[in-house]
Amino acid sequence: MLSMLLPAPLVGVLTAGLMVVVLLFIFVLLIPGIVVKAVVPVPLLRRWATRYLVAVAGLWTRLNGAVYRLMQDVRWQVEIDGLIEPGRSYLLIGNHQSWVDILVIADAFRRQMQFPRFFLKQQLIWVPIIGIACWAMDMPFMRRHSREALARNPALREDDLRSTRRFCERYRREPVTIVNFLEGTRFTDAKRAQNASPYQHLLRPKAAGLSFTLNAMGEQFAGLIDVSIAYRPVASGSIVWSWLCGRQQTLVVQAEVRPIPASVLHGDYAGDERFRAEFQAWVNELWARKDARLGRLKAQARDGLPGPAASAPRP
Repeated sequence: MLSMLLPAPLVGVLTAGLMVVVLLFIFVLLIPGIVVKAVVPVPLLRRWATRYLVAVAGLWTRLNGAVYRLMQDVRWQVEIDGLIEPGRSYLLIGNHQSWVDILVIADAFRRQMQFPRFFLKQQLIWVPIIGIACWAMDMPFMRRHSREALARNPALREDDLRSTRRFCERYRREPVTIVNFLEGTRFTDAKRAQNASPYQHLLRPKAAGLSFTLNAMGEQFAGLIDVSIAYRPVASGSIVWSWLCGRQQTLVVQAEVRPIPASVLHGDYAGDERFRAEFQAWVNELWARKDARLGRLKAQARDGLPGPAASAPRP
């Protein structure tokens, strides 16, 4: 672990550089699958191409993990309360503070669950390599409309819900881990104030997309994985740079695996006020428990204290 021998900024530059090299190597391996998804209309071949792409994405996760452990003193505290069955589909919800969350989730749970699929902002489709790779793996790209645009055209509210439906239909027969960051954007104290959030560590959750996901795939999910990620406090700069420099070696990832209540699986979220109120009450209860949990986990990450069932992810 070179972080013990080199200055932190140099560790950050080298870690980022090695990750870019890994990404370019993986992209070369992805090209055959991307070509099939782009030009071949045969459904069976497209499904095989998707499986190939996901296998390559799994290799990307493992190589990134090797980079972390080469460059950094990784002592992540990963705690899993409950059983995650390999080969089963799960719905994963989590708090969102940085794009590092995606890499942490993929690495921390790569042995336990299917390669995660994320709901992504539409703009990310234009990011070189990453955008086309996520498109080829059938990740949903969600449009974000301003309040002014929604006021002019209320029908725009349905865009993300239609994308959710299309995405979920593709995985009715395939095991998958669907990740939903319910806050819809990365948490900051400024956004928390603007959002008038009643939570200390979270923004208000957006429940509509979650409801449509459960409507489309509820019976397929073996359960809900509620993930909370706590980073060490960052005095200056971003979580991303702090993480690249090896200053997040004691970050905490806690997952609670729980059943999904039958009462939230089916219902008309948009048109049934009673169901919507009950669904929001369920989500708000999850969020209140997560907010309290994050207070403890952030202290644990700050002090580098091991949790009750802590274990570092292995390469």
